[in-house]
This record gives sequence, C-alpha cells and structure tokens, in this order.
Amino acid sequence: MTSADQLSLFADGADRPVGLSYWPDFIGADEEQRLIAQIERLPLQPFQFGAYEGKRRVASFGHRYDYSTRRLEDAEPIPDWLQAAATRIESSRGLPAGAIAHVLCTEYNTGVGIGWHRDKPHFDLVFGLSLASACRFRFRRKDGSSYRRYTLDAQPRSLYLMTGEARHVWEHSIPVVEQPRYSITFRTMAERR
Repeated sequence: MTSADQLSLFADGADRPVGLSYWPDFIGADEEQRLIAQIERLPLQPFQFGAYEGKRRVASFGHRYDYSTRRLEDAEPIPDWLQAAATRIESSRGLPAGAIAHVLCTEYNTGVGIGWHRDKPHFDLVFGLSLASACRFRFRRKDGSSYRRYTLDAQPRSLYLMTGEARHVWEHSIPVVEQPRYSITFRTMAERR
C-alpha cells in the first residue's frame, strides 16, 4: 500500500493526527478466529492500575508495566502464535526482526472501554490489531482552551499504528463497546536516554 493509498483511508485527512496510520483487513477472517480462540485460552486478568482494577481483562508478554511500582517488568516470552503476527507487522513496516518486544492481549466485554491516556514512554511504536467487532478509537489534543478531536472507526481485522504526534502528543480512548471485542497491541521499545 502506498502512502497515498494509506492516507486516502481517512475520511478527513486534515484532522487526522500526524503519525496515525490505518490498514483495513490486515488479517483474514480465519486468522482472526484463530487469534480470538488463543486469547480466550489465556489466563486473562483484570487490568491493574495501581490500587484500582479495570473492567477489561489483559495478558502481557515480553514486558508488562507495573502501575504500583511504576516500572517496566519482564513478562512471559511472546508465544509463537503471537510472534507470527508480530513478525508480519515488522516485515510489512520495514522493522528489524525482534523489534516488537511487548504484546498486550485485551478483552473488552460489552459495556467496557478505556479512558483518555497516552501509552507509557518506555514504548515507541504502538500497533493495534482489532478483533471481533468495530470500535470508535478517539483522539484528542489540547488546543488552547479546548480540544482538537479525531475519531477512527477501527474495523475488525484492521491494524493501526501510532507514532510521532499521534503517539506522544495526542491522547486516545475507546468508549464503551456495544459488542465483545479483543485487541492485540504490539509495541517496540523506546531508546533509553
């Protein structure tokens, strides 16, 4: 897909955060079903945000961020069934093998979303693979006394990438979903300074 093709996927490119890319149908329906079946077999745990417990359930591989200690910790290695998808993303984006060092599997039941946030600075590129149902992936950034806003309708089997301003300046959130949804987030690590 060329840059022009990629940009044409956005209805209103002028409002789109710089550094946000989107590819519909990145995987096929059969692969989507295999990934969902694997996620459903994981020992998913409620998302822990310090002393608080989120409604979405997650499993981390490679690394995991501990909100209590505010540190990145080692997690179970990325399993082969996720490594195959990570390798495909790396090769399609021209990244070296092994660049993706963290994978987060998330289950959103009906009525569950995620509030406004930016991913932790320990990570660099953030790829998200949407599974099972669509979601409204919202973005906002402060603009004087108000916010600039953008919404990406992330369809099942699509992949998005956040880098640059979309990753570091804009916040993102997902309002409560109307149907069960899964996502797999693939992250590269930021360079240590």
